[in-house]
This record gives sequence, structure tokens and C-alpha cells, in this order.
Amino acid sequence: MILFAEVPNFYAEIECQRTPGLRGHPVIVGGDPRKRGRVQSASPDACAAGVEPGMTMQDALERCPSATVVKTDMKLYREVSGRLRACLRAEVDAVEPVALESAYLDVSLSGADPDEIAARLVERVRDSLGLPLHLGIAPAKHLARLAAEEAPRGGSFRIAHGGEGDFLSPLSVSRLPGVGPKTLETLSGLGARTIGDLMRLDRATVERALGNHGLRILELVSGEIDSAVRGRRHPRSLSREHTFRPAEPDRSELWDRLQDLCRLLGEALQEQGLCARRVGVKVRFEDQQTTTRSHTLQAPVVTPADIYPVAVSLLDRTDAGARAVRVLGVNVAGLGPRPDDRQLELFS
Repeated sequence: MILFAEVPNFYAEIECQRTPGLRGHPVIVGGDPRKRGRVQSASPDACAAGVEPGMTMQDALERCPSATVVKTDMKLYREVSGRLRACLRAEVDAVEPVALESAYLDVSLSGADPDEIAARLVERVRDSLGLPLHLGIAPAKHLARLAAEEAPRGGSFRIAHGGEGDFLSPLSVSRLPGVGPKTLETLSGLGARTIGDLMRLDRATVERALGNHGLRILELVSGEIDSAVRGRRHPRSLSREHTFRPAEPDRSELWDRLQDLCRLLGEALQEQGLCARRVGVKVRFEDQQTTTRSHTLQAPVVTPADIYPVAVSLLDRTDAGARAVRVLGVNVAGLGPRPDDRQLELFS
């Protein structure tokens, strides 16, 4: 079985978790309404009022004038996304990320009950991140995604083997991936308003109307498309970076920030039970020129105390300190399971 795990309204949920006073009130996350900024995410209350991702913030506020507007904080969302994936990988070997807030998980070889795995994931994400995880459980990836849309807040919904047709038949064809407004209009013209209607259409009729795109949709609902989860137990690399506004010329400030970034990477390695064999540093100067340096180690690094000296030596090989720096980043790669006998230490 395959699981689709997702935190709906991801950005808005993070902002409500960061500022508890927002909970229970409509929240819109996006750009500046005065500069034609667009909606990136919205709380369920705001969505119920007609707010949709992609619309302008001005239009969103006309539909939901009582909403609180929060500026997008991608750095925070990426950090939480990494922690979310760490929670998923703690329970399941094969994880295929789809977006910051979602991933497919293959539990077919685990031997455990998918419902029990789903329950543990919901609990782990709630306890670790304070976020509600929705899960769909099904024999195929697209079915698992549709099932997740039926799941209750912080819960799961399962489509059993043999029950695929009964689940799909009454759903609107607009629920299928690849069915946009134009395809929906064409299918409606053929009399296919539900997936059940679509499955009863002749294959040649769909091909004449929609070509290969139509055949792919038919393959999707018939289960002919490969649903293998393409994922790894752990990521190939991790990175953290900081943007200086204005650009930073002071060497001591750069080295202090480097230590902070190494601490964050060490915490990420600790959360995911990983170690790294390569450390890299990225420096983008005020004129946008970018320099990278990296070093492969004989012994893996685990803690910030391991990472920082390597990062310092790499930063010393750049013009940082002599030229103002706009962006400073550190990454670790060559990741693998952490040896059990290593002592985990963090900077105080």
C-alpha cells in the first residue's frame, strides 16, 4: 500500500503554530497587498470565505476582510518541511517528497498495518511540529492523494484493494490530476462529469477528443500507470543559509553567522539520525558573484562541533571579510545513518 501524507494549508498552519493567537481566526499568507502580492496559503476559515492560493491579496481581502495577513517566510517553511520529512522517514523507508508539505510513502514491504503506521505518523508530526497531518492510504499513488483529501483533520482515509472503482465512480473528473478547465469542458461535452462516466466512455472517443492526454487520464483511472514510490530513506544533502540585508562586510559577524548555520545543520542531522562525509560553503557577494567551496572528509561529521572547523577553513578560502557578503550558506552531503556510538553535542 501507498500513503500520501500532507499538511494542508501548510504555510498558514505554521504561522498559527508560531503565533497561537491566530488560531481560530482567518489567516492569509502571501505578498504585500499594496504591491499586488498573491496568496500563497490560507487557513480553512479564509478558504471557506472564498480565498484561494494564487489570487491577489487584494481580492482575497475583499472576500475575507477580517483575515490577518502574514508575510511569506520561506526560510521558516523550508526548515519545517525538513523536520516534517524527518518525521516521515523515522517511520517509513521509502519517502518521495512531492512538495514542502507532502510526500508519498511506500509501506508495502514493511509488514506493518498501514493504518497503524498512519496513526503513528499523525502522532509524531503533531507532537514534534504541532501540525495536523492528513494521510490517504491506497494501492496507487493518485488514489492515495485523493484519499488524503477525504481524511479528517489529523487523520487518515483508506481505500482498500478492490474498492477503487466504488471510491472513484462518484467523484468529479475535476479531481483527477491533469484535468484543468479546458479538459473538464471537453469531458463534460462527452457526458463525463464523474469518473464513473469517464470509465464508461469508449477509449477511441476519448483519444479523438483529447489525444494522448486523454489516454493518460484513462490509464490513470484504470490503474495502468506506474505507481512506484521513488524515494530514499534519507536526503542526499542538507543546507542552511542566511541573507544579509544590507550586505555584511564585517568578518566577525560572518563567522558568528557561520557558527549559527552549523548549529542548525547539526540539529537537522541529529533529528534525522544522520552523519555527513562532505561539507560545503556558499558565499554570494554584494555584486551577486557566487563562490562555493567543499571538502570531502575521511571520517563522517555528526555535530556542529564537527562541522564548524571544516566550514571555517572553507570560508577562509573565499574573499569573505574582504568583500561584503549578501548570502552565506553551509551544506552537508554524502549523508548516511549516524554511528550509534557518537556523542551528540550542540553549541550552547
